[in-house]
Amino acid sequence: MEEQKSKYSEFFMPQEEMLEVGRQKSKLTIGVPKEISSQENRVVLVPDGVGLLTKHGHQVVIEAGAGISAHFTDHEYSEAGGQIVYSPDEVYKSDLILKVAPVTTTEWEFLKPRQTLISALQIGIQKEEYFRSLIQKKVTALAFELIRDRANTFSVIRAMSEIAGSTSIFIAAEYLSDPEYGRGKMFGGFTGIRPSEVVIIGAGTVSEYATRSAVGLGALVKVFDNSVYRLRRLQNNLGMRVFTSILHPKVILESMRTADVVIGAIHTKNGKTPCLITEDMVSQMKEGAIIIDISIDQGGCFETSHPTTHKNPVYKVHGITHYCVPNIPSRVPHTASQALNNIFVPIILDIGTEGGIDNFLKTDHGVRQGVYLYNGVSTNSFISRYFNLPFQDIDLLMATFHEG
Repeated sequence: MEEQKSKYSEFFMPQEEMLEVGRQKSKLTIGVPKEISSQENRVVLVPDGVGLLTKHGHQVVIEAGAGISAHFTDHEYSEAGGQIVYSPDEVYKSDLILKVAPVTTTEWEFLKPRQTLISALQIGIQKEEYFRSLIQKKVTALAFELIRDRANTFSVIRAMSEIAGSTSIFIAAEYLSDPEYGRGKMFGGFTGIRPSEVVIIGAGTVSEYATRSAVGLGALVKVFDNSVYRLRRLQNNLGMRVFTSILHPKVILESMRTADVVIGAIHTKNGKTPCLITEDMVSQMKEGAIIIDISIDQGGCFETSHPTTHKNPVYKVHGITHYCVPNIPSRVPHTASQALNNIFVPIILDIGTEGGIDNFLKTDHGVRQGVYLYNGVSTNSFISRYFNLPFQDIDLLMATFHEG
């Protein structure tokens, strides 16, 4: 009887003694520095997001002017509970640094040991020195491009691709109607007048949203891709039939000759897009037609393409206007910033709920895929091979960290 009493006595203990000790939530300090790249107008957190984070007890430190290019004022951030500071050094005292562009050589010195950095990586422009500097500080770094959501989708890439696709059509409409760079022509369709013709090279997310916008304005759209699967998926997602074809040079050339707008929307996992459209093909287009090379982020898919800037976005070759600005979403920074905010605010809230970045990464496989440095150790096999850095599997590293 005594043994039985002992066995069940734990169930009759006072409630205070029976409460299981839960995971301790963390109050984070999040730093948002002002972007110093002239090409970057976005900001990761908008005032509404800052308000939500501060209501959950987190501190958000924002460098003065960080949201100005995206049309968010310091006053709006302050009213939402953000702390406005006037030097990057004060921002980089935070536990978590949240920015759009990768840290530059002038920003490396501000990083503190054991910090967490979440930003774009843009591996195509990085050198070994970039990774060595972060390794030296034992930083945990996550790349926008590598983070996945619960549906295993690259959430940031998809959001920015949707924006780039839709925006490309409005850019095309702007320049097509321009008397100097275009044909003084209204984009789309009008009763009794032949509709605008748009050729899109590529059938991914950018193409899907460019097609939606163009068709919505009444244009005739032709989409080319080397994958029948992607072409079929595009039509299924659109819920309508559009002209589709494999990348056959003769068919593409015939379409380009009558096209008002040609959009390059090829994306590759290998870092650099193939050059699919030759200068000779471009020379056979109608004078005043528009080329928008969204693929310029990865080198471009037109032989006549070279990167331009938001300040000087276009140039002409053979009478054809070329728009080749990398980072098109930065042209609409207010919208793009809100999209980034909607992705990262829930992630930050989860980090706090889980008790810090280490616990969170242990539970969220999708975001863990975005880690390329963990406490100063390279956890991305491609980066390790390419830059000759020692590689460790992140799952093993985290297990070791928690055991320690």
